Order: sequence, then structure tokens, then C-alpha cells
Amino acid sequence: MSLGFAAGFGLMIVAAISCADRPASAQVVSHGSLPPFSVFKDCDQCPEMVVMPAGSFMMGAVPGESKDPFDIYGPVDAKDFVLRVREPDEINIIPSEHPRHQVEMDIPYAIGRNEVTHAEWMSCVADGECPYVPDHRVLTMTGYRTLGPQHPVINVSYLDVQDYVAWLNRRVGAQVYRLPTEAEWEYAARAGTDTPFAQGDELRSDQANFSRSATENLLKMPRPDIIERKAPVPVNELEAANAWGVRHMSGNVAEITLSCWTDTHLGLATDSAYLAEAEAKSPCRRVGKGGAFNTAMDGLRPAHRFRPEEDYRRAFFGFRLIRELLVQESKQ
Repeated sequence: MSLGFAAGFGLMIVAAISCADRPASAQVVSHGSLPPFSVFKDCDQCPEMVVMPAGSFMMGAVPGESKDPFDIYGPVDAKDFVLRVREPDEINIIPSEHPRHQVEMDIPYAIGRNEVTHAEWMSCVADGECPYVPDHRVLTMTGYRTLGPQHPVINVSYLDVQDYVAWLNRRVGAQVYRLPTEAEWEYAARAGTDTPFAQGDELRSDQANFSRSATENLLKMPRPDIIERKAPVPVNELEAANAWGVRHMSGNVAEITLSCWTDTHLGLATDSAYLAEAEAKSPCRRVGKGGAFNTAMDGLRPAHRFRPEEDYRRAFFGFRLIRELLVQESKQ
């Protein structure tokens, strides 16, 4: 079911629910009755979440949508993989973005409106639940640039994120927050579209934070219309929301998912199957999505994937969470 009609819907803001004094055994708010595109916060320190609509989507790339001239054949960690440059008339099919297949979204969920911010991470540090304090600077040609509290948290790995998730779930009294599977991430990123980007065939610099120089190097042509920012921007900056109200799914910082890397898509039919697959394998290389401020435009496509290690920390690397919406009474 295509849900491109969502662009016409307004977002309903739901007041934050204080969880600082939540009793040890409490009925946790399920949010299952909230309409699609509602925005809510479970507590003052919790990230804003956007309720995703029910439906299905085509996961993966349309053949030829990537402008990357390089093809990789075979597993990239194998000794016999082949890297070659496509001929101009060849259709580009990146193996890791295929086969394209339909996925039914059968887990009701909301996704972070924004990438998790440095301020949100530091709330976990202040509570003594996140022992790791990430470097909040980006190295540029003129030296280090220190970022602010509303910039996305950077230099955090998959393993680091597990501490933040555990803290957040303790705050709300239920196991409801986690990283998204790559199916959940891509569904939210596409926002009912089948184009290379949720905004269309290309992105503008007022829609996404990405690299002009990397784009020019890939396309072998000048693109003076693209702004080279060389650092993340605050999560509420730019006209970066897609039709479902989720910001910076393309660009700013790349985002880790729960899913384990496979050299091609598994072709699973449901979101719950992708979740079961992700939870069954550990440790593994995880799937990264979304591209970053230092990525060429092509790497910001919702279909694009890369494969960081679980302890991978970089200044262009962050995350956002999902919240499952239907929960039972907490026993904590």
C-alpha cells in the first residue's frame, strides 16, 4: 500500500508524559491509539517520536537509480571480489541494494523525529547509565569544530547505543525502545515514495546536509548549487523533514540499525521477520543507512547500505531509535 498521500496530513503534537516518578509497576502508555504522524515524548529527556502509518513498501533500489560508477561483485570481504567501473550504457545494480522486494510493516511503531542529540545522550551520562562520553567535535581544514547540544550525538557505536537504549527503557518502565531494523528505517525514510530520495530524484542543500566535493567527484561534473558544510547541523535545522515529518533521514549523520549485514537483501516478507533475523544474530556487522555531511548525494538514497563493525565510532556516525507502540503492563 503506497502512503504518499501523507504529505497533506498535519502533525498532532502530544504532550510529554513525565516518567521521573513512574512507580515500579505501572501501566505503560502504549500509544497504539494515536493516529499516524502524531508526535509524542514519553518523558522530558526522551526523544520526540513520530507515529508511522501501517502499510507496506518496496524495499531496495530500482535498477539504475544509483549514479555510483563502481560495481562490486562478490562479498566485499572475500579475496576474490571484483571492483570495476561500469560502462556508460550499463544499468547500475548494486548487489547489496537488491533484490527489491515488498515488506509488510506488521509491528506498530514510532520513529525518532530527529537523530538522537548530544543533549539527550548527556542526560543518560548525567544519570550514570551511559559511561561513555563521546567526543563532540568535528575535524575540519581549520581545526576542530565543537558542536552544540542540539547537534546529533556523534562518535557513538552500536555497542555504545545499547547503554542508551537500556537507560531509556528503564526510564519508561518497559522494553519499548530499540534501534530500527533496516526495514523500519527504510520505510520511514521513503515516506510512501519510490523515487531515489523521499524528496524526488535529487536533493537540494536546503533539504539535506551532504558533500558537494564528494558529489562532484562521483558525478565527474561541477555542482556549485550544493553547499559544502563539512559538519553536522542541529537536528531542527534545514527543511529536512520528509512527507511523514521525519528529519534528516538523508544526510547530516549516518545512522546505525539493528539489522546484521548481508551482501544482498534477505527478501523477507514482513517487518517482524526482519526483527527476528536481527535479534538472532550477534555479534555481526550492522547495517548503516542514510549517509552524512561528508557523503556524496548518491549515498543518501534510502536504499543505500554500508556495514560498520559494532564498535565503529566516527564523527559522521550517529543514530535514531524507534518505539514499539503496543506494550503490556511493566513488571519492573
